[in-house]
Formats: sequence, C-alpha cells, structure tokens
Amino acid sequence: MSSIGDASYLNPVLAQDSASSDINSFVFNGLIKYNRSLDGFVGDLAESWKVETGPQPVITFHLRKGVLWHDGKEFTAEDVKFTYDKIMDEKTNTVRRSSYELVKSAEVLDPYTFRVTYKEPFSPGLDSWGIGIIPKHLLENVDINTTSFNRHPIGTGPFRFIEWVSDEKIVLDANSQYFEGKPDLNGIIYRIIPETALNEMEMLTRGADYSSISPFEYRRMEEIPSVKVYSQPSLGYTYIGYNLKNPLFQDRRVRRALTYAINREQIVQYVLYGLGVVATGPFPNQMWYWNPNVKPIPYDPQKARELLAEVGWKPNKNGILEKEGKPFRFTLITNSGNDTRRDVAVLVQRQLHEIGIDVTLELYEWSVFIKDFIDARHFDACILGWGLSVDPDAYEIWHSSQIDKGFNFTSYRNPEVDKLLVEGRREYDIQKRKQIYWRIHELIADDQPYTFLFVPLAISALEKRFFLLQKDQAGKEHLEPIRMEKAGLLYDITKWYVPKMKQEVQFQK
Repeated sequence: MSSIGDASYLNPVLAQDSASSDINSFVFNGLIKYNRSLDGFVGDLAESWKVETGPQPVITFHLRKGVLWHDGKEFTAEDVKFTYDKIMDEKTNTVRRSSYELVKSAEVLDPYTFRVTYKEPFSPGLDSWGIGIIPKHLLENVDINTTSFNRHPIGTGPFRFIEWVSDEKIVLDANSQYFEGKPDLNGIIYRIIPETALNEMEMLTRGADYSSISPFEYRRMEEIPSVKVYSQPSLGYTYIGYNLKNPLFQDRRVRRALTYAINREQIVQYVLYGLGVVATGPFPNQMWYWNPNVKPIPYDPQKARELLAEVGWKPNKNGILEKEGKPFRFTLITNSGNDTRRDVAVLVQRQLHEIGIDVTLELYEWSVFIKDFIDARHFDACILGWGLSVDPDAYEIWHSSQIDKGFNFTSYRNPEVDKLLVEGRREYDIQKRKQIYWRIHELIADDQPYTFLFVPLAISALEKRFFLLQKDQAGKEHLEPIRMEKAGLLYDITKWYVPKMKQEVQFQK
C-alpha cells in the first residue's frame, strides 16, 4: 500500500491524521464497527450489546472471550475502561475527549462485560465506541503521550506491527491468533511515497499493489491492464480553512468575499477532471444530513471586491488591496506530495491576485504540516480535507469548546451552532436530527469559516491479482472479485487472497 504521508502516532487515542488511522485500523479493534453498507453496526471486540434509552441512556457491551493482544495477553473489559480513562485524562493529548464527555460512569461488570451510562441522551454514543482499544497492561504506568508504544504498537487487530522506518515504510505481519482467523494476506507494507509521479510509477511497475489516486491519474490508471480502478462519492470534503484569530479573516464579509473570488466550478472541472462536485458546507453532498437548500456561493469577483470595500479594503496604485496602509497579504499552506491540493492552491493564488490579494504558497511534508502548523495553530490559511463519520455529529470540528484541544483549529465560534451541536447529540429521531443539522449547515455556510471547495470522488487502484477468498454454506472455498463497499474497498482486507502462489511465501520486512 502507498501513502503520500507518514504516520504520526500508532495509537488510536492520540492519532489525528489519515496515515496513522490507516495503520491503526489494521492493528487495533474497536468494540463495534459499521457494517459494509454503513446503515448499522456489527460487533468487533464486542460480540453483542444492549442499548437502554431514557433520560440517562445505558449501553452494555458483552465482549468476545479469548481475544489476545499481539503479545499474548488476554483482552478484557479492563482494557476498555482503561482506554476511556486515558481519553478523559486531561494530561492525554487527544482530540477525542468530546465524544465521551457526557459519560456519567464507565464500569467493568466482569472481565467480559462493560457498561457505560450517559448523563443525558447521546445519539452518537454507539459510534464513539468504534475507537481502537489500547492495552492497559502496557500503558497504565507510562506517559501515553511520549511512550515508545506509539511507534511500536501492540493491538488485537488482524495485523501485527513489525517495523517502522520513518518516511519510508511501516511493516505489518498477519496475526495468526486473530479472533476471526488469520488473514489470507501474509502482511502489509505501508510505503510512504510522497510524490504523485513516483507513486504512479510504483503502481505501473508493481512496486505498490494498492493506492489512493488523484483525479488526473484516473484515466491513465484505467488503461493499465493489471490494475482495476474503483471509485465512489467521498465521505468528506476539501476546504480552505481560515485562522479566525488572524485579524484579516475575522469579518465574515471578508471570508465570503474570498469564496466569491474563487472559481470552484473551474477547480472541479480542471483540477478534479469533473470527478467531484462543489461543496456547499460542512457535510458531504450525498448524506442525509446535507442541506439541499443551501446553494454554492457563485463565482463573482465583482461581488468579492464590493464586500471587501465595505470592510475598508481599497486597491492601491498597484492594484493590491490596502487598509490603513497595510496590504491584504497572507500565506496559504498545504501538504507536499498532494498534487490536487497544490494545483488548487495555485489556482486560488491566481484568482485572489485578480481581486488584489497577495497570497504566498508554502508546502510542507505531511507530519511537519500537521504538527508544526495545524496542531500549533500557526498558520494564516490552509488547504485540507475532512474524512467524516457516517453520523452527522461534528461537535469536535465546530463547537467553540474544541478550539484549544479539539479539531476546531480555525477557532470558529457561533453560539447558535454551539447550541445546535449539543441538541443534535441529544436527539435520536432521524427527522428531528435532520432539521438540526440542516440548520447547522445553513449557519456555517453563511459564516464561511472555510471556503468549502469540493466533495471529491474517492478513487483507488488495486492490482487485479487480488481476490476475496470466500466459503459457501458447505464450507467449500471459492474466489470472488473484490468489491467497492460503501464502507470502503479495504472493508474485507482480511479475506484478500492471491491465488497464483503455488506455495506459501514467507512475508519479510
């Protein structure tokens, strides 16, 4: 597998980026996970659960017996309680805390029964227990933020950690003691290939078997006989996020002007090659909680100039906007290796220059970009993307309480949005939740803390030599093509199989 960026923390409590999440999904398990069609849950470390609704809802999880950590120690409810306690520990540098703040009590009833009681109704409750569980026996007496475990993880998942060479590769081996049976793959090498052209060459020469691919690679990849290309609407969007602590961006009219000045239809057409749609707000266009009544802000440079003039920005003799003698100038950053984001940045720079705004572009390696700029809140504006959950709860991203330690790194504040985000978590009725999130969509779109760019197609390429190894009702094995599930192409990766091997090949570093 290839990735443009390296991981940061191989610990699901601490991880924030997609590269870390990819590896953690192979090494760790949650109590539950979404089914393949994303319309319900199936058991993972929990074999069953019971939800009791009411003023103080209760979820009781009945855990699988005999599940082993990769070091041979048995997994129990104590590990679940420990994971919860670590998330809630103020010393832990996690952005996950808000998903558990409404827990009244978390109890170990016996080694295989875990019960959580909430202070009030909390509709994303089940979803939150999909987080990877971490081992108490290895982490209870260490500083979780700095422990070597974060680079040498021990989980319960289908693949065991073997090796991590920074900016080069992460190696995983099949877990022969996995509770659902040993994966049919011998292992995974997660290669860090930061350049798109190099990644494409690796796919062509079979140096990589699987890769997410950019829109401009789509047609070429489709022509490779040994590769199959898969696509479906993304559960996320790409955006320009503005640091609202910067005085430049504190007036909503300025942010709306910036969006008016950016031709997003052109970006979708020429950067995405039409493989996406313009985003209207903070939710993907195909989801039930997306508000169809919110229309995209159109491309209108003249309207942008008028709004900026209202705020006091007037062009100087060189055509650059000035206010109180200072030019409208800022730095736009994104991660290197992502050609789509780079191309978007170049177009945005050009289009903003046309209305008199001076934009400097800077690209940084992924881990530096996240740690030194995004996490540190040290930026003017950034191009990033969100991969979202099936549940509409976006409290961690938009609630003002999440500015310092959550995902609200743009420092967005809107009291009505805060109130609605809390209400959305308390409501179980899907029609009532829809009205709440439609209003949230409307308010955030009006405020434009981001310029919401586009919802892309999620596109990936896979060598055709991989198949699913399935068993029929009589136990007879047969091969099936790998399918793109709503839950993603990798949903059944433990059943992937390469049939051409005549004998088992030892998987090596």
